[in-house]
Amino acid sequence: MIRIKSQHNEAQEQGELQRVKNHHRSAFSLMELMIVVVILGLLASFVLPNLTGQSTKAKKKLVCVQMQSIKNSLRMFKVDNGTYPTTEEGLEALIKNPDEKKYRNFDENGYFTDGYLPKDSWGNPFVYLYEDGSLELISLGSDNKEAGVDEGKDISLSGCRK
Repeated sequence: MIRIKSQHNEAQEQGELQRVKNHHRSAFSLMELMIVVVILGLLASFVLPNLTGQSTKAKKKLVCVQMQSIKNSLRMFKVDNGTYPTTEEGLEALIKNPDEKKYRNFDENGYFTDGYLPKDSWGNPFVYLYEDGSLELISLGSDNKEAGVDEGKDISLSGCRK
């Protein structure tokens, strides 16, 4: 009987020992966690600077695409009416006929399919200039002020072509 109890006790001890071993295997040590955190930090330090600059570049490229779209609408306006709208009439002339006598062939639906003027990547209206037979479109950038710097730098249609 003593021998049965001792075998039973040995089996219990081995079972507990196995549970303790399994318990240690299912958790990470503090050192392993710190190594993972350091590796993630290093990866972030290489990747994040590249991503932050891409956002600004993408917004500027989108502004250039929008300007090309507006320019195409202005060309359709000119094909229909023989001239571009004046600076004073502005881009609104692509939505609503500013002078029915002057623009007799104005497209009754306007020159944008949704009836709204597009805004730049920062939600600001585009500036339209038509002087001496030359047209220019300008986005005032993220600061919505003339002659900004860095991210706030103005973007012009003629600058997009370069």
